[in-house]
Amino acid sequence: MDHQLFDYSPIVEREPIHWPGGARVACYVAVNVEHYRIDRPSTSIFAGTAGLAPDPLNYGWRDYGPRVGIWRLIESLDRHGIRASAMLNSAVCHHYPQIVRAGRERDWAWIAHGKDNSTFHTGMTAEEERAYLEDVVETIGTATGRRPRGWLGPALTETFRTPALLAELGLDYVLDWCNDDQPYRLNVPGMLSMPYSIEVNDVTLFLGRNLSGPDFVRIVEDQLDQLHADARTGGRVMALVLHPFISSQPFRHKYVDQALRHLAGHPGVWLATSDEIAAHYARTTAGSP
Repeated sequence: MDHQLFDYSPIVEREPIHWPGGARVACYVAVNVEHYRIDRPSTSIFAGTAGLAPDPLNYGWRDYGPRVGIWRLIESLDRHGIRASAMLNSAVCHHYPQIVRAGRERDWAWIAHGKDNSTFHTGMTAEEERAYLEDVVETIGTATGRRPRGWLGPALTETFRTPALLAELGLDYVLDWCNDDQPYRLNVPGMLSMPYSIEVNDVTLFLGRNLSGPDFVRIVEDQLDQLHADARTGGRVMALVLHPFISSQPFRHKYVDQALRHLAGHPGVWLATSDEIAAHYARTTAGSP
């Protein structure tokens, strides 16, 4: 089947987007705050033990994120005045309430990211999916004091029903379709697709490409330079995607801090949250893509 979720909209045919303060690039830092199950294979650094239960090697590597990495990253975000857009598994609210408390104190945006990151969002009936999404959204809203406005599926997964069900629950945007440098409207009333990145993403760059810290900084700078140049015809969006168990390893951290400093100090950047960017786009643009 061909999909009907969104229409083809070449970026050269759109009306210009204008960001606050004359900024050319709206930038948000996506911090993935996740829980992984101990009895199920998940993102791994060593495939040889990934199928075992338990798998101390890979589980422990991932568990570095909530125990140590997130706190190192929070120091950098605070230093550069950056509010995170937290991609939050609802299970985090139970397992790591201290992280939620720290984010509430800093007025982070909270994006629903499924229940945990060991379970992909697929293989459900309509009734099962509706109940699952209601539970995720309600759990996050109760724990954070703010009902989430956006959705990122675990490993960017959805069903064909997900955007419509999220709209019924009052959400405004999804981040799973990484096919644009601007937000656009889906063929679901009230629902946007927001730019996310599987390229400027520490999973891809550090694990998939095995790049160094200096490589990472250069890529962030190059991404921003190109988007800033493109924005002469209308504002663009840049997402920097971080996972604390990867990018906040000690030997990488200073380079992540350099990248954050570059984004925070760039005069052409509106440093915002994904919630703020989506709301501005919805409020200031017409109804077509």
